[in-house]
Amino acid sequence: MTNELWEILVPTTRRLSNGTVVPCSTRYHRVWDAVIRDITGGLTILKPAKGYWVDDGEIYTDRTIPVRIACTREQIEKIIDITLSYYNQVAVMAYKISDEVIVKRFIEIL
Repeated sequence: MTNELWEILVPTTRRLSNGTVVPCSTRYHRVWDAVIRDITGGLTILKPAKGYWVDDGEIYTDRTIPVRIACTREQIEKIIDITLSYYNQVAVMAYKISDEVIVKRFIEIL
């Protein structure tokens, strides 16, 4: 399996069972971070960004956190499902940034 580089837009809010939208605490996000780290071995969290999207003619404003993850297609599909459920979202966007990931480690030669 070859890792690809993916970016997923993680919401800064979540919907409660009664439909109320509430901001997510840093502690809440850290649980998601740990789950994803366990699946992939790592992730890079970028600064939140503001975005807009339209659904049935209504414009929504969202703040999301771009997160970059080196993983397989199967892993990002699992991560999308986890994100949809954990943040109780209608939709989550992820996209491939690169087909290839190179990680080099410095090994000291004695």
